[in-house]
Amino acid sequence: MSGVSLGRGSLLGFVLEEAAIPSTAPASVSSSPEGSEVEVMLELAAEAFRARKLQLARRAGEPEETQQQLRRARCLALAGRLGEALEEYRLLSRRGRLRAQHLDLLLGQLAQRLRGSPGWEEGEPPGGGLLSCRQCTGTLFEPVTLHCGHTYCRGCLEKEQDSTRASCKLCGEKLPTTGAYRINVVLNSFLGKYFPAESRALALRHEGNVLYKKNKPLAALEKYHQAIKLAPKDHLLWSNRAQINASMKCFEDALRDGNAACSIQPFWPKGHLRKAQALAGLKKMDKALTEYLICIALDSENKTAKMEAQKILCDLLSPIEENIHQKLPNIMQIMSPCSRIKGTVLNSLNSKNSSNVFENSCKVNVDTAGIDNKQDWKTHSYCNLTKPAQGMSDNQDTLKKLSTERALTTSEMKNALKTKHNATKEDKPGTTEGYNKCIKRARSLSPSREHDVLPKVVDAFDLECSLCMRLYYEPITTPCGHTFCLKCIERSMDHSPKCPLCKEVLPEYQALRKYNGTVLIEELIAHYLPEELADRKRVNDEEMAELSNLNKAVPIFICTMAYPTVPCPLHIFEPRYRLMIRRCMETGNKQFGMCLSDPVKGFADYGCMLEVRSVEFFSDGRSVVDTIGRRRFKVLRHSEKDGYSTADIEYLEDKKVEGEDYAELVRLHDLVYDQAYMWFSSLKQVLKTRILSHFGPMPRKDTDIQASPNGPGWCWWLLAVLPLESRAQLPFLAMTTLQERLNGIRRVLLFMSRNCPR
Repeated sequence: MSGVSLGRGSLLGFVLEEAAIPSTAPASVSSSPEGSEVEVMLELAAEAFRARKLQLARRAGEPEETQQQLRRARCLALAGRLGEALEEYRLLSRRGRLRAQHLDLLLGQLAQRLRGSPGWEEGEPPGGGLLSCRQCTGTLFEPVTLHCGHTYCRGCLEKEQDSTRASCKLCGEKLPTTGAYRINVVLNSFLGKYFPAESRALALRHEGNVLYKKNKPLAALEKYHQAIKLAPKDHLLWSNRAQINASMKCFEDALRDGNAACSIQPFWPKGHLRKAQALAGLKKMDKALTEYLICIALDSENKTAKMEAQKILCDLLSPIEENIHQKLPNIMQIMSPCSRIKGTVLNSLNSKNSSNVFENSCKVNVDTAGIDNKQDWKTHSYCNLTKPAQGMSDNQDTLKKLSTERALTTSEMKNALKTKHNATKEDKPGTTEGYNKCIKRARSLSPSREHDVLPKVVDAFDLECSLCMRLYYEPITTPCGHTFCLKCIERSMDHSPKCPLCKEVLPEYQALRKYNGTVLIEELIAHYLPEELADRKRVNDEEMAELSNLNKAVPIFICTMAYPTVPCPLHIFEPRYRLMIRRCMETGNKQFGMCLSDPVKGFADYGCMLEVRSVEFFSDGRSVVDTIGRRRFKVLRHSEKDGYSTADIEYLEDKKVEGEDYAELVRLHDLVYDQAYMWFSSLKQVLKTRILSHFGPMPRKDTDIQASPNGPGWCWWLLAVLPLESRAQLPFLAMTTLQERLNGIRRVLLFMSRNCPR
């Protein structure tokens, strides 16, 4: 050890926190020789003790000498000198002063050293299967999709429901503390149809758990025998059966089951916990301690493993001759840089293929076929778990394997999902060709793809939206358990706040307008139906490109007059316009046309494009949209789409003039501007205040009156505030010369000044 930082939280921080005295030592002693840091810590601990600041020690009622030796042992452990720390604890045990709770720090350091072993970080985390629950790590049983889009077993969520701190393991969103969880209908049907054997095994597991809670272990064990026949690669079944066997004192059987669970899921802490409990029951305490340490290294919050490991280590340090001479050397091996754990356990844990791990590590065979009771089970040997269960076709066996074995690694799955919206760097972004290449690349990453018959078996109909009758695109699962495409459920919410299938009220969707995609269904489609997904994306991209066109089939809002550069706030409540505004936002252009109504054509031949600046939604689905005028247009063709009007349009621009015509135009512009300013100034203060609050102040003169294709902004501001009928205002939009528009405004102002009261 070349140096140790002595800031708060390290050795010095640890000592000072427990001593409850202020720090007077230097910030670091990184230049001190090896061992001097610990001596400094011990001196500080002694000073703190002599100063009578160790309140914890007084409360515990322990002798001063014991406290000082405990502090020395802890400092040594924190410094990484575990062998010396262990010797200090052993000396305490010889004096009868050592308690199990004193060893928590040493165990933590042992687990930390185990986590830092070479190759440990390369291990695959538990629950890597496509259809696995992130809570129990087993195959999903009665799947429930949360509002955040992640899916868990219903039983796992119900266990966490009473806790106020319960949250999603993947995104951290808090779980609802009230209400019943509803099963995801699509996922539940998918599991039942394509994984019948495993679904039956899950049901048997649930029945076995109920029997075990009723104190009927033999009946529960029988259920698990049947379940393991159907799903021999479900590590949760082996783990639970190990617990049942251990409760019946059948520790040899429990150890075999624990070994099987650890082999299927090497980095699953609960499997090592079950194995440790079985070893403890067989009085193999040193091996049990090793498994407990692995469990703590994988799950630092496992209280059961910590408590049991402390007890075992305390017993091993006890002054019994057998324990000292036979067991202590094994503990020393754990702390060795070339420890037995690193050399043996981690080599098996870091294996890339869990099936090979099992075959290499289990000396005996498991064959559950034909076992009808506990006695028969004891007389049978284990069979090779890679064999299909009796009575199961090769097709079903392949389906069974795919549910517990991972389809893609974590990074590979992320890359596969990213292809839903983006192509890779080598491909052109947004193109169907690039998307198909990405899908094929993701597909080739699956280690079992050459033997994967499931994509040929899965029917796309099972993953189709019941509203659009097409493959799910951006699937959303409602609280009632039904799944729809994002755009489909949004459009349904425009008309009614109820689920389209079961008619259950979904007020939270209408109020929040926050939809999170169902991650698992997206992964299933990307993995099993990549070609269909590519086609679905291509159709969606074509639809969005059509909606993005601002010349053809432009959405038209039929309401009032709108002018360039002038704000136009809108209150949206009709379902057709909710859909129209949402599509404008989705395409990214955020624009639509505004026209007056026409009794013959439906809407006027001239209008103004509006750009959305912000949208505010209300709890009942209504919204207020803040827009501002942009360009004028002429309607070439009237049409309709999904209930709202559309049009093919061409944009209008003012014709520019030069020379003497331009000088005359400037004189007319200044004259009319002054006339308009005088008219506005002559209005009553109340009326002026209302105009200013709605439209803002009157714009200033432009330095170049022909710079904008729509002419000076103050002209449109004035037309918006003048008390004219809409039909009288409409011709100004159609004018393509600034001179004509100025003359028209001048005539209106003359008429207003003569006949209208201020």
